[in-house]
Amino acid sequence: MTFDNIVEVLKKLLDVLVVWFVFYSVLKNLRKNVKMVLLFKGIIFIIILKVISDILNLATIGYLLNYLIQWGPLALIIIFQPEIRNVLEQLGRSQLLGRHKVLTVDEREKMVYEITNAMEQLRKNRIGALIVVERDNSLHDYIEKSKKIYAEISSDLLISIFFPNNPLHDGGVIIQGDKITSAGAVFPTSDNAKISKRLGTRHRAALGISEEMDCISLVVSEETGRLSMAIDGELFYNLTLEELRLKLLEALRPKRVIDDYDEEEDTDEEFVQNDN
Repeated sequence: MTFDNIVEVLKKLLDVLVVWFVFYSVLKNLRKNVKMVLLFKGIIFIIILKVISDILNLATIGYLLNYLIQWGPLALIIIFQPEIRNVLEQLGRSQLLGRHKVLTVDEREKMVYEITNAMEQLRKNRIGALIVVERDNSLHDYIEKSKKIYAEISSDLLISIFFPNNPLHDGGVIIQGDKITSAGAVFPTSDNAKISKRLGTRHRAALGISEEMDCISLVVSEETGRLSMAIDGELFYNLTLEELRLKLLEALRPKRVIDDYDEEEDTDEEFVQNDN
């Protein structure tokens, strides 16, 4: 094999890898956007219907589908412009090296302890709270519009931020790594029709930001004192403190450290048992 042949093979391999990376990035971000997932399913359904109409020679359906396929992309771009923009923004905000900081087991345990301890105290005193933890997608845009703090995570600080009459208590707290980065953050509210009308703005904001980003949203209800968690566009309502700890520990587990999974699982379970 000549040098030119080797270069040609490497070019083709690079071409395939770039295409694979683009598709992977798009599909990864599609999965985190509920509306775009529904749009993607609709496109797949139309393609399947078109194939069936061609096989069975269904003239009328085929005629309508041809027009739909011809003008559909333009219509989709206009109708779903906000969702397409969100996906592109997520691609731009994604950090190639993962989350803001990959926490060690000890750091993760301390972080979960401080957060859950604060939420328990807030729950007992019927003080509402919204805490958002960054993962792979940067929350830079929301941090820029909120009050910068950048302090060590502590339950006392979280409680004081959400204490009534505090100027920042109405917004949300953003956590990056093991630091409280900002407070008073405002997040988009979800327009999911399946959400109970009994849930207030905090729960809708928690679900809304989790639909757009891959962050973890934690809520303490001011009215009921119930604890909730939103992740990947799904709201887990009225969790016990132990359920919240387990879900938070699992969600914070580094995605790329697969070899240490079993060892960390034992450590996390021991932490939860000792903390009870």
